[in-house]
Amino acid sequence: MAVMTQLLLAALSPYLALSAYLDVGIVNGTEAKPHSRPYMVSVQKDGQHICGGFLVSEHFVMTAAHCWKGEKKLTVVLGAHDLSKKDPALVHMTVKFYHVHPMYNSNTLSGDIMLLQLNKKAKKSKRVNWISIPKKEAAVKAKACSVAGWGRQADKGPVSVCLLEANVSVLDKKICQQWTRPSSSMLCAGGPEGFCQGDSGGPLVCKNTAVGIVSFYIGKCTAQSRLNVYTQISKFLPWIKALLKSIN
Repeated sequence: MAVMTQLLLAALSPYLALSAYLDVGIVNGTEAKPHSRPYMVSVQKDGQHICGGFLVSEHFVMTAAHCWKGEKKLTVVLGAHDLSKKDPALVHMTVKFYHVHPMYNSNTLSGDIMLLQLNKKAKKSKRVNWISIPKKEAAVKAKACSVAGWGRQADKGPVSVCLLEANVSVLDKKICQQWTRPSSSMLCAGGPEGFCQGDSGGPLVCKNTAVGIVSFYIGKCTAQSRLNVYTQISKFLPWIKALLKSIN
């Protein structure tokens, strides 16, 4: 890990200024087993996929705040794998309320978290289920995690119609803060696999728990030296729990 970290830092030196590539997706990943991640959600505008997201309860989808521009009316698609197919089993739902964290900063992407309140309850099935989030604020100790999405597989490359997944290595918090504008609510990951353009809002999953939200990356998304940055979910638990309880 120490050697990889040194190489990452050296390679990132041309990218010291923050380059926030919004709407990101999967690089060097593999196709996920259909519906093996039943919490995954396609966030759409006018029938087109624009971001990823994930179910955290029967009422709420969690995603990145930058996926909503205020005037957009978004819908969510549950139970999807291949977005190119007209699958009658897909669940299309409208968004009732958009809950953007009050400390979200669109310039630095600090606080890049949003909860989409659904117009009706999501029903559990083999294809639809919600994922656990941290119960308390804590550092992410797991190093081997995963990310998934339907986005591009390379800079300016084609999007994937099928859900892709990739293993990622979570980096030390100090590296994350050193190479992004300082924010204690960010997590970073590196390695040959990661995300690119097309799926912001998807979850960083460690030990079957969603611990982060895909936010932005620094460098070219196909370069092993790129830095993937996530919003750390546990930093926002009081706000999240208050919203979840408001519906129950």
